[in-house]
Amino acid sequence: MAGPLLNKRSGGGYRRGRWAPMSDINVTPFVDVMLVLLIVFMVTAPLLTVGVPVDLPKATARAITDPGEPLEVTVQQDGKVYIQETEVDIDGLAARLEAITAGQRDKQIHVRGDQSVSYGEIMQVMTRINLAGFTRVALVVEQPETR
Repeated sequence: MAGPLLNKRSGGGYRRGRWAPMSDINVTPFVDVMLVLLIVFMVTAPLLTVGVPVDLPKATARAITDPGEPLEVTVQQDGKVYIQETEVDIDGLAARLEAITAGQRDKQIHVRGDQSVSYGEIMQVMTRINLAGFTRVALVVEQPETR
């Protein structure tokens, strides 16, 4: 049979059946949880950039660095116009933008157009945005693949 449980205490001797409080903090569960959260955020972050699927034209251009979140106006291949993910009629585009921005005319607006959409259709959308008083309008393109 094994001997009694002994624990060395700071008093110098051994005492029978008494445990001293442990002063170490076990951080392993904390690190495990943080790593799981990190992986979850790394996987879900790219999925948060949702939008209407379009085949953007490719061009080499300097990226726009704007601290605010821009509004995205998308023109699909079939000519449908979207603000973010909501389809709008081109005649109601200006009114809808004014309602969304609450009259803030300096809001950045990105126009995304499928590469098969004619230049005229994109210009109609941009003209309506400009006539509504929005001056910070940019076209979105896709960077070409580098070899």
